Amino acid sequence: MTETPGPSAAAPRLTDSGPTTVSAGVPPERPSAEEHAADVRGPAGSPHEHPAADRHDGEITGVTVRDLRVEYGAPTLGIGTGSPRLSWKIASSDPQWAFDRYEVEVTSDGRTERTIVRSTQQTFVPWPGAPLPSRASARVRVRTGSTSGWTPYSAPAAFEVGLLDASDWRAQFVSPRTLGGLGDGAPLVHGTFSTRGAGPLVAARLYVTAHGLYTFSVNGHPVTPDALTPGWSAYEHRLPYQVYDVTELIESGHNVLSAILGNGWYRGQLVWPGNRSSYGDRLALLAQLELRYADGSSQTVGTDATWRARRSSILFDDFYDGQVTDLRVSDRDPSDRDGVASEPVDVLGAPTERLVAPTAPPVRVTERILARELLSSPSGATIADFGQNVVGWVRVTVRGGVAGSEVVVRHAEVLEHGELGLRPLRSAKVTSRYILSGAAEEELVPTFTFNGFRYAEISGIDNLDVADVEALVLGTDLERVGWFECSDPRVNRLHENVAWSMRGNFLSVPTDCPQRDERLGWTGDIQVFSPTAAYLYDTAGFLSGWLEDLSAEQKPDGAVPFVIPDVLRAPDPVAAAWGDAATVVPTVLHGSYADAGMLSRQYPSMRAWVEKVSSVASPSGLWDSGFQFGDWLDPTAPADDPGKAQADPTVVATAHYARSAKLLGDAAAVIGFTADAEKYRALAERITDAFNFHFVTPSGRVLSDCQTVYALALCWDLIRDPVAYEGASRRLVELVVDAHYRVSTGFVGTPLILDALCRAGNGEAAYRMLTETECPSWLYSVEMGATTIWERWDSMLPDGSINPGEMTSFNHYAYGAVADWLHATVAGLKPLEPGYRRVLIKPQPGGDMTSASTRHDSPFGMIAAQWAIENDAFRLRIEVPYGVTAEVWLPGDESGRDVGIGAHEFSAAWSRQ
Repeated sequence: MTETPGPSAAAPRLTDSGPTTVSAGVPPERPSAEEHAADVRGPAGSPHEHPAADRHDGEITGVTVRDLRVEYGAPTLGIGTGSPRLSWKIASSDPQWAFDRYEVEVTSDGRTERTIVRSTQQTFVPWPGAPLPSRASARVRVRTGSTSGWTPYSAPAAFEVGLLDASDWRAQFVSPRTLGGLGDGAPLVHGTFSTRGAGPLVAARLYVTAHGLYTFSVNGHPVTPDALTPGWSAYEHRLPYQVYDVTELIESGHNVLSAILGNGWYRGQLVWPGNRSSYGDRLALLAQLELRYADGSSQTVGTDATWRARRSSILFDDFYDGQVTDLRVSDRDPSDRDGVASEPVDVLGAPTERLVAPTAPPVRVTERILARELLSSPSGATIADFGQNVVGWVRVTVRGGVAGSEVVVRHAEVLEHGELGLRPLRSAKVTSRYILSGAAEEELVPTFTFNGFRYAEISGIDNLDVADVEALVLGTDLERVGWFECSDPRVNRLHENVAWSMRGNFLSVPTDCPQRDERLGWTGDIQVFSPTAAYLYDTAGFLSGWLEDLSAEQKPDGAVPFVIPDVLRAPDPVAAAWGDAATVVPTVLHGSYADAGMLSRQYPSMRAWVEKVSSVASPSGLWDSGFQFGDWLDPTAPADDPGKAQADPTVVATAHYARSAKLLGDAAAVIGFTADAEKYRALAERITDAFNFHFVTPSGRVLSDCQTVYALALCWDLIRDPVAYEGASRRLVELVVDAHYRVSTGFVGTPLILDALCRAGNGEAAYRMLTETECPSWLYSVEMGATTIWERWDSMLPDGSINPGEMTSFNHYAYGAVADWLHATVAGLKPLEPGYRRVLIKPQPGGDMTSASTRHDSPFGMIAAQWAIENDAFRLRIEVPYGVTAEVWLPGDESGRDVGIGAHEFSAAWSRQ
């Protein structure tokens, strides 16, 4: 029933203390001038009364509200809250205009509500009304206003709420009774139903998840291009479900629902050979289909004891070892196939309380790359070269294949002596096998596995054509938001290598590597890389969800597992830099996106980690006990002992302890925990005092005297005395010069070393180190033809042979953290306030570089900085969106200048010293 209010109820009320909302059946485009004047006037004599000129309701021209998004933007179908937050950007041609209020219009269930709030907030704005219930759909528009009037409404953003309560689930987890064993291949489960609404079908929603992986079909048609669903999470605590609009797939009358279940992370190999069933030994499906008809009736169909199971075309599947597919078996219409044995399913008592809606986009094919050439190896094998190390699937088209014959595809990241370099993959077989059906044309592509590769060896096909081979690039479908380019093409290739490594390893969770028998969510890797990740791609929802897994997996005493999701199951996992992901990643996300809600949610986890470290640290303030990874993969470490670094582990651990305590204190201040802010900031000061007393000499020498310890001390302000600070700065430069500008840092020191050199007042040394090509260096791998970041500085040796170490990945983003320095120092752009509300633009040219540019699509819009050196002049051009203030410094400036929205150009005299 639609209610049409009288004129007195048609306009929203504006207050300073909070919004007031009214409803209307048909929304006017905006309140009338009279209504708006009464609205902003407030009660007679109130402090909010405005003069008549303040009540003008003209429409603002040249200003638009754009890019309105709900929560994290994707997915929009099945959002996991009834009170989603809103964010938007503003495009304005008037640099003087500013809004001081916004109006949110929400249309849901035939009613429209408008709410006006006095605020300049435009990121993660609170939901304006009562929470929406499960399944509710809504359309939202926003406009902003000032005393001079209102902007036009934004384009609408539509979304739908998921199932918010366990009681919303009527379906049950079902599992094949006997066919789902490890040796049985991927089972297919299926059920049927008939539509029964009296009118036409209006909408059909499928809510689905699994123990394992699933591909779901309605009447033989896949419901989505999403891959490897439901993804990986802390399954015992949080199991994501997906929501799909399947309205167009439902037929009047009889319908068949079916799903193939794969092992995936749930039951496949993880961590080491033979280790299976990390979460359970039975695959299972949970699917609930809800239909709404034009006559107002509804129908719910779900997995239950009536479903059946049979074998599918997938005879074997595993992330590490690959997949075997028999194309002679059809999975399209399982219920009507004669002679295919099926069996009942068992209903499992799995709890629905742990079901959650995802906050990240799905894993999908994000790019297709045709094979560049077909090579013939010394052994006679045919090898496709894609020219780029990627993560995903190889798709091969076969024409005129013989029924029953086999095609085999093996994968590798590099070639060694002309053959696939398989040794770094350890036990992983990375092989897909296909038994052909004999059809005139067949496409060979796996479903429940993925590989990291540049090369694919293909056997079983005569006269293979290069045009019939392509790589399907898989990854979480993140939006690219950051770019960098400079005058040195080698550095540009390095930057692209960083982006490619991130794409390959941000697959459902942030993994360390995508190719060997590992592929785990190591906390240390994402801790050091998170600033770069947040700059290059929109990771707000992706990493927020991963942090919820971290909180769920965190031990009761605050210990943080080494990998998230935790499949190592260490009873007391405590290690500096790895566990510090609990404090660093939330801090980075808040700084990048101004998501105070995320910071507040993660605060108990942050505090628990610092308290855990406090419990194992000595009374002196040093963290000097227990296992440490230390400066992992220091280039001086032996190939068989990657933890044997130059940096003293106690120095490394104590530095991280001080940093996390400070970050915790800062987070407490942001969310209003004043006492905690004082407590943990004071703790950070005490740890820093201990660091100076025990590790720093009056002249500035730091214990273990290597690049990493100075990088930590300088970048994190751990040296108190100015004389000692200067001494430490000089010593760092000496160490770098003595090393001939080659890198001598591992996972912990590498993200900081170039920043530390700049803090030491020697940016030229930083540029020399950046552009060094002798190993160990960033450009060594580029010169060796790398297209992703390597795990070791010398993953491949100069003679083209592979490093003999056990850990030799060619796609490992940790050392790619250097891109943060490229963005913030070379191009000169970094945030000063959360969400890029205020930014620093301070390029620091050096070396032989003559130009650089960067762009970052911030929560407020695109920020760009581009500089070039021409004819003894330094020229800088920047672009600043609405809502952002830029503090701009030119080389040689003694102070900066603030600029706001628009394009700005600056120049200064330049001479290279």
